[in-house]
Amino acid sequence: MTSVLVVDDDPTMLEIVKTVLSSGGLEVSTSSTGREGLRAAHERPPDCAVLDVTMPDMTGLEVCRALRDDAETADIPIILLTGRGQWLDVASGFDAGADDYLVKPFTAQDLLTRVDALTGAG
Repeated sequence: MTSVLVVDDDPTMLEIVKTVLSSGGLEVSTSSTGREGLRAAHERPPDCAVLDVTMPDMTGLEVCRALRDDAETADIPIILLTGRGQWLDVASGFDAGADDYLVKPFTAQDLLTRVDALTGAG
């Protein structure tokens, strides 16, 4: 079963994303801080990570860079999921090493399609 790590400091958004991914047959683990997410990715590397960009302790961009800089986690596909949709925000996300960038609000189908595209889970 394909595993996805979701990192978001908003409990409601965390639950929504978890529900959407679980309904698509994916195994989902969650973290509510960037540091916690980074630790979880090292303890049990997921097949894909979905990161919120704006978090208080460590941004999704920082988590993304940290995952890319470590050989153990460098190949994990990363989707940044954020309300920040300006072209400069998107460019910053890809510069940090993200594989995809999804702007909130998003549809359940769009999220599942993007995870499937990166993991081959579909």
